[in-house]
Amino acid sequence: MRLDCGYTKYIVLISLMVLAGIAVTGCSYGHGKHDSCPVVRGTGDLGVVIERASGNVKIVETTRGREITRVEGLGDLSHASVVYSRDQRFAFVFGRDGGLTKIDMLAGRIAKRVIQAGNSIGGAISQDGTLIAVSNYTPGGVNVFSSDSLELIAEIPAAYGNKNSSKVVGLVEAPGKRFIFSLYDAGEIWIADMNKPANPVVTKYKNVGKLPYDALITSDGRYYIAGLFGEDGMAMLDLWRPEQGVKRILNNYGRGEIKMPVYKMPHLEGWAIADNYAFVPGIGRNDVLVLDKQTWKQVDRIPVHGQPVFVMARPDGRQVWVNFAHPNNDTVQVIDVPTRKIIKTLKPGKAVLHMEFTPRGERVWISVRDDDRLDIFDTETFARISSLDADKPSGIFFTSRANHIGL
Repeated sequence: MRLDCGYTKYIVLISLMVLAGIAVTGCSYGHGKHDSCPVVRGTGDLGVVIERASGNVKIVETTRGREITRVEGLGDLSHASVVYSRDQRFAFVFGRDGGLTKIDMLAGRIAKRVIQAGNSIGGAISQDGTLIAVSNYTPGGVNVFSSDSLELIAEIPAAYGNKNSSKVVGLVEAPGKRFIFSLYDAGEIWIADMNKPANPVVTKYKNVGKLPYDALITSDGRYYIAGLFGEDGMAMLDLWRPEQGVKRILNNYGRGEIKMPVYKMPHLEGWAIADNYAFVPGIGRNDVLVLDKQTWKQVDRIPVHGQPVFVMARPDGRQVWVNFAHPNNDTVQVIDVPTRKIIKTLKPGKAVLHMEFTPRGERVWISVRDDDRLDIFDTETFARISSLDADKPSGIFFTSRANHIGL
């Protein structure tokens, strides 16, 4: 095949220009934040760590266990949570000061930030990734935004009774482009159908129990379960059969027979579902309760070191890791699921606040707030692999959450 002489000269010239550019800039496309050129990377290996005292987040890489960069200026992060866009490119951070912040994970910067309420407690992203919902304490209710622009799309006031406004907790996304949440003061559960985003259709379930404080949706998107602080038991809604209404499960759950101070409320989104059982933190008890997922009845009780806060399953379901409320918050215990026995007790340091498994579970990251440190452990050997400095770290959120319901 003969090439046109002019065309050949053009190709040679472009090649020389590219090589000259590399030589001049000295680019070495490595893997660290101090490389001389920007790194071309994907998003599936990334995550954020909340630095609650300073209002910053770290962007981290899970494979090499290191910090990529720090993003500053996110306000009050004392009870922050995070969800991700479908492509894992953007993190949406919900701050306690009502701030909703969109972070560009690849650029390492804030893409947009809005103050949407006076006091907020978390949020969710819709099944199709187009909507961000935020649950609010003050003034109450749920605000829904475009995930692209953070433009306000809809407001859902949490009005009940004589026009009172309730704190909203336990907000999750559900299949069918719906958001589900609980009204703490009203004792209600609402479903907001967002198929017409500007005009949500809200279904209300009343008298579900006193003071629902948090909630979860199972990973298959079927069951929404709200914990009750005002009485024993939990409220469960089967989303496959919503016409059957809310049912009470685990009536003996809660503070139980022995009344104890509750040092920190458990986080129900940290429930472990493994081997067809649910491993549940006991409120005001030094126990992890085991429920049969078919009947939702208690089948076992595992005594643990203190009052559980997070009870989290390794991605393969073989282990459950538990951390604890003050004054026992220097400890993490590991439960073997088949035997339901504690197989390891770790002492990472003062104020272990959160744990997050790498996407396939070979390692777990642990935030040790009062020691200003992140620890990374091997989940088979339980050896500490490495540590990172962090300013009062709390929540750890990896981008793999983008692919799971309720996370």
